[in-house]
Amino acid sequence: MWRPVHALHGRLRHCERTANVPSSPPLRFLVAESEPPDARASRRESVGRSSGETYLDTLLSLAPGAECHRIKPADAGAGLPAGASLVGYDGVFLTGSPLHLYRETPETRRTVAFMRAVFASGTPSFGSCAGLQVATVAAGGTVRPNVRGYEAGFARRITLTGHGRSHPLLAGRPASYDAPAVHTDEVESLPEGALLLAGNRVTAVQAAEIRYDAGVFWGVQYHPELALDEVAGALRRQADGLLEAGLARSQSEVEAYVGQVDALHREPRRRDLAWRLGLDEQVTDAAKRLKELRNFIEALGRLHGASRR
Repeated sequence: MWRPVHALHGRLRHCERTANVPSSPPLRFLVAESEPPDARASRRESVGRSSGETYLDTLLSLAPGAECHRIKPADAGAGLPAGASLVGYDGVFLTGSPLHLYRETPETRRTVAFMRAVFASGTPSFGSCAGLQVATVAAGGTVRPNVRGYEAGFARRITLTGHGRSHPLLAGRPASYDAPAVHTDEVESLPEGALLLAGNRVTAVQAAEIRYDAGVFWGVQYHPELALDEVAGALRRQADGLLEAGLARSQSEVEAYVGQVDALHREPRRRDLAWRLGLDEQVTDAAKRLKELRNFIEALGRLHGASRR
């Protein structure tokens, strides 16, 4: 069972309440980072922050004044901040992770147990990449290695399903779009009653809603939270895998591609780079790239009511 502990496993971020809503209590968010320590260190070395720290920065850009805690549910002995409970948060966010959810390890067992506790609490949750996979397994679905190959850098031509066209998670997205993505695993089967919201030819489940126990989860296989510099960092960290998958023939080819991604991050209005990379404003415009996270935050009031009926 997930209980408070006296040591805060992670860090707290808090900004002053916005001036236009002085009487409103700040939103309280819990970021669950399931990266193992070595992956956390490698990510910090390449881009300066862990996946959970990226989420903290992103959430505070979307909800200034929010109070955010970061925990590490895959780590032994992890727990909530002292005095906290899952029901005391407005939303829980699950980050990406290199964990393989089809493998029984102490890290995957702890992470899935945490997600089941989130569902039981009724607190709405959102996850990207491995976050979607964790929620899927916790609710009775299955995950497997990608069967159509490595989706590296960007997921192309993500297409809304009938449910997705009317679902608030994807409001504002066009019928087909690209998004940052780096993953070698995918959802094989969604839990009973889940809604498939989007997919593409490489990954059938790109977005979904999962309802289980008392809770509701919205998730995507891609990474709306990742700016292009972090996409570049992920590709550098996984260069050997790109070569093994046949996506590049040499380290220099990987670096040439990554260099263009980095350059577009620095100058997002460079049409020449966007053209070479085959990207449009759904990726290069941060407001459009972050659409799912913004939609989830804006829907929290409705989701709390729906999940706790």
